[in-house]
Amino acid sequence: MIRNAPKPAAVFGVDLGKNLLHVVGLVERGGVVQRAKFRRDTVLAFFERAAPTLVGMEACPGSQWLARKLQAFGHRVRIVPAQFVKPFVKSQKNDTIDAEAMAEAVTRPTMRFAQVRTVEQIDIQALHRMRDQLVASRTRLINQARAFCLEYGVAMRQGVGVFRVDLPRALADEKNLTPMMRQMLAEILEDIAHVDRRIVSATRQVEALADREDRARRLMTIPGIGPLAATALLAAVGDGRQFRRARELAAWLGLTPREYSTGGKTTMLGISKRGNRYVRKLLIHGARSCITHMNRSKDRIGEWLEALESRMRVNKVAVAMAAKMARMAWAIIVRPGAMYDRRDPAVA
Repeated sequence: MIRNAPKPAAVFGVDLGKNLLHVVGLVERGGVVQRAKFRRDTVLAFFERAAPTLVGMEACPGSQWLARKLQAFGHRVRIVPAQFVKPFVKSQKNDTIDAEAMAEAVTRPTMRFAQVRTVEQIDIQALHRMRDQLVASRTRLINQARAFCLEYGVAMRQGVGVFRVDLPRALADEKNLTPMMRQMLAEILEDIAHVDRRIVSATRQVEALADREDRARRLMTIPGIGPLAATALLAAVGDGRQFRRARELAAWLGLTPREYSTGGKTTMLGISKRGNRYVRKLLIHGARSCITHMNRSKDRIGEWLEALESRMRVNKVAVAMAAKMARMAWAIIVRPGAMYDRRDPAVA
C-alpha cells in the first residue's frame, strides 16, 4: 500500500514551505479527511495520483510553480492572497492548520484569487525587478560618492547625468581630494559604469519584448505608457479577465481612495497603495510626464486635466491621471484590437 495515498476529497489545501509541504483534504461539508506532509520531490506524485479536484494555496514564492504543475494534472487551482487566508485560521497556528484554512478559504463564493501566471509573465516580471534593483543600486552608489565628496567640501549637483560630468572633474582636481579618496571614487565610477551597461541591456530587452507583443504596442498608444509600463502591466495582469471592470484594476493597483465609513457617514481617505507598487510607480511617473509635456490642445484628456488642476493639487491630479491610464489599459488588454483613440477636443 502506498503511504499517504490520496483520499477522495472535494478540496485540498496546501501550505508551502521551503522543503516541506503540508496538505489537508476536506469533504464538501468541510470535514477533514486527510492530513499529510510531503517533501517537494514527493508532493507532485501525490497530486498526480489524486482525482482532479480543487486545490487552494496561499500566494507566496513557489505558489505559481506548483499551480502550473497541478493544472497540468487536471486540478483546478486557486491562489489566495495571504491577508484573506488569515481570518480562516482557527485558534493556534501551525502548518497543518494553515493548510486547512486555505482549503476552507478557496471554497468561499466571494473570495478573491490571484491569477496563475504563465512562465512568460514571470520572466518579464523578473526582468523588470532586476532592472529596478540595478537602478536603485546606481542611485546608492551615486549618493555614496556625493557624500564622500561633501566631506572634502566638494558639492555635486543632483542627477545621474550631471554626476557623470561632476565626478571626473573632482577626480582631476588634486587640491581637494586625497589620493586614497580619489582612488575609491574612481572605483565607484567604474561600478556605476558597469551598472549603467546592465541597465541599458535590460532596457533594450524590455523594448524588444514590447515591440514583439501586440497588446504592448496597443498599450503604448495610451499617453504616459511606454515599453516599461506596458510590459510591466502585461506581466502583472495577464489577460485581465480576473477583473470584472476597469475600476477593479485601478483599485488593485492602489490608485483609488481608501474608504472608512460607518454609521451612514462616508469617509474617503488617501489612495490605498495596495497591489503591485512597481506598476503603480510607473503609471504615476507616466501621469506626471503627461501633466508636464502633453500638448493639451491636441488631446481630449487635456481639457479634463485642466479642469482637475483648477480644483486639485498636482499630486492628486497625477494619481487621478494614473487611475485613468489603468482603466484605459484594462479596456485595451481585454478587447482584441482596441487602441487609444487620440481625438481632438473639438471633435470629441
